[in-house]
Amino acid sequence: MDLDAYSEVHRDEWDRLDALGRRRRFTGREADELIERYQSGSTQLSAIKTVAGSTAQGDRLSVSLSRARLRFTGAGANVLRQLPLYFAVHLPAALYRIRWITLGVAVATLLIAALYAVWIVQNPAVVAALGSDAALKQYAEHDFIDYYSTNPAASFAGQVWTNNAWIAAQCLAFGILGVYVPYIVLQNAQNLGVSAGVLIQTGNGDVFVTYILPHGMLELTAIFVAAAAGLRLFWAWVAPGPLTRSRSLAENGRSLFTVAVGLVFVLFVSGIIEGFVTPAPWPWPVKITIGAAALAAFLVYMLVLGRRAARAGHTGDLEEFEAGATQLVAG
Repeated sequence: MDLDAYSEVHRDEWDRLDALGRRRRFTGREADELIERYQSGSTQLSAIKTVAGSTAQGDRLSVSLSRARLRFTGAGANVLRQLPLYFAVHLPAALYRIRWITLGVAVATLLIAALYAVWIVQNPAVVAALGSDAALKQYAEHDFIDYYSTNPAASFAGQVWTNNAWIAAQCLAFGILGVYVPYIVLQNAQNLGVSAGVLIQTGNGDVFVTYILPHGMLELTAIFVAAAAGLRLFWAWVAPGPLTRSRSLAENGRSLFTVAVGLVFVLFVSGIIEGFVTPAPWPWPVKITIGAAALAAFLVYMLVLGRRAARAGHTGDLEEFEAGATQLVAG
């Protein structure tokens, strides 16, 4: 199948399906047409997925079909009954869509941080520019550690959650600007690399590992995801494909808003770990194992459940979520 040719042949049908799905009121003839186009669109989506798997054309058709399904099921859905559908299908699907961008952001961040750390460790002049030996020793042996235990654990966890959620929200809100997300990534990598370099230079590299890894594995991954979502939104504006820029932004924005809501919960978990596990007087293998388990659970959720949801045709779009939830209640 030539996917572009197939899409061009059926474009008018899909546009009509999408237009009908956006209506609130129908004549009898329009209602019949909506059902007929829904049935033919479902067949066409099945053909696309059988031959080409997950594609942008298929994702857009899936959203149109979900919107149409909402119109002829027509029942309201209880919010509490929508939550299992959101967490089991739509959020992992939305996360899965940006997995490669997330990986790219992660590699770039860790590479830049490593370069900063090596630069500091191998250049005494750089270390001297950062502060006196006494000041750096104070930071490495006291300030860095005390940061995690100065405030009560619950209060500190709340502060960390709020701060990280704000950073994630900025990545999503200003991602369309293009330059803001790279700036955040660079700043985050620089802070991480400088801290690592100073602690390694002063002989406290083990402190850096035991106080960063427990919460940092999940926390940094959440920031990587937020940055990836922001970059995806920017790219939707730069390269909208066959869509107009406004429509491309709208469709991608709905999916990425799903990611934003999900990251609130992910960052809450990382905040709990940072507030209660990182400063705890436990053996370092125990603390790192807790952090690794949290990261592994998130990756399974994102990649395994997300892949399953994406193969089933879900995109993470909020309107698809609304349609699916309505159908669940109606059926």
